[in-house]
Amino acid sequence: MTTLLRHSLLHRTRRAVQRIGIDICRYPGSWSGPQLVQLLRRAEIDTVLDAGAHAGGYGSMLRAAGFDGRIVSFEPLPGPRAELLQVSAEDDRWTVLPYALGDTDGTTVMNVAGNAGASSSVLPMLPRHRSAAPHAAYTGRQTVEVRRLDGLWEQATAPGERVFLKLDVQGFEAHVLRGLGEFTDEIAGLQMETSFVPLYEGGLLFDEALAYGRKKLGMTVMAVLPGFIDPHTGQMLQCDLVLFQESDCHQDTAAERAEARV
Repeated sequence: MTTLLRHSLLHRTRRAVQRIGIDICRYPGSWSGPQLVQLLRRAEIDTVLDAGAHAGGYGSMLRAAGFDGRIVSFEPLPGPRAELLQVSAEDDRWTVLPYALGDTDGTTVMNVAGNAGASSSVLPMLPRHRSAAPHAAYTGRQTVEVRRLDGLWEQATAPGERVFLKLDVQGFEAHVLRGLGEFTDEIAGLQMETSFVPLYEGGLLFDEALAYGRKKLGMTVMAVLPGFIDPHTGQMLQCDLVLFQESDCHQDTAAERAEARV
């Protein structure tokens, strides 16, 4: 296949999937799994708490990029959780817990999204989201168990571990963060999906998420990852913020200092 023909086929394929809200780019892109794992290693992260794990894509990405610490994934929906359990079955450092995380303990009703559950949320989905991604509209509801993270802390982490929290909870980020309680200061790093425009009723927006990470948690932004783009307008609607504690951002590792002297 000639280079011109290959590029033409890739272009047509990309245009086709963009119509349903998906994009294809060259791997690795400008920021990818290896860069995240590099940051995790620099901050000496032992355990990643993966909230809203769905079918295990995030954990699989970490493993493929070389992260060998513990992963604790939270997924309340039975369908995606069955896939997650299958993906993690042979990994003795990957634990799956069947909960949604929030700021209360009990049960709640989760709205199940049509895109294999990936956009499911406790919060109502707003018209802006459905317009940009009709395939993600809600198709049903399921009752799930919700837990505060401070009540699960001793089960999910070990004393002295450095913990990184990843949130992919579709607008419910503030609730999960409030559920940290007394363990808020134990989080060494944070990755959270956040929206530039309202997509879920009452969901945390970009400016609020950034202010919380910087002022409440004392963290520094280390990366902003492009996310959900409206295929009709080209506007980016979501991104992921990756933040780490200030002390970790400004302290070079011994290896980095040695490399700088060479």
